[in-house]
Amino acid sequence: SQQANVIVAQEVEKRRIVIEAEAEAEQKRVQAKGEADAIFAKMEAEAKGLYQILTKQAEGYDQMIRAAGGDANKAYMLLLLEKLPELVRTQVEAIKGINIDKVTVWDNGGQSADGKGSTANFVSGLLKSVPPLSDLFDQAGMNLPEYLGKRKTSDADAEEVNTEK
Repeated sequence: SQQANVIVAQEVEKRRIVIEAEAEAEQKRVQAKGEADAIFAKMEAEAKGLYQILTKQAEGYDQMIRAAGGDANKAYMLLLLEKLPELVRTQVEAIKGINIDKVTVWDNGGQSADGKGSTANFVSGLLKSVPPLSDLFDQAGMNLPEYLGKRKTSDADAEEVNTEK
């Protein structure tokens, strides 16, 4: 009978431990499900928001193409034209931090094959290292407006024109 009492007490304790463990496991499952539901709800809301943004953007592109007479290339050029100030700003940012406080150029007075002195070649080379606005337009597949000036033709182009006459 004493052994039976010990066994019963141990069995009761065992069941109590199992019940507590099951309750704790269920609590963790419920908590994890709640966290997963919250994450899912957040992701679903973000997806809906992104869908709305993309839908409105597509509608805007459609209106822009219609405004460009149905010509997608003209609409594309309009979009690039909008981005041009940002591209120029990026170029300016790339070189604005360069601080050249003193440049010493030794010039022996000699001239290169093009007839320019080494100082003139240095300065023109420095200016050529920054892409001009016309190059930005070229990269965008556009031409500068006439009132901003015409592109200078290269010497090879000029020779072709001269030989054709």
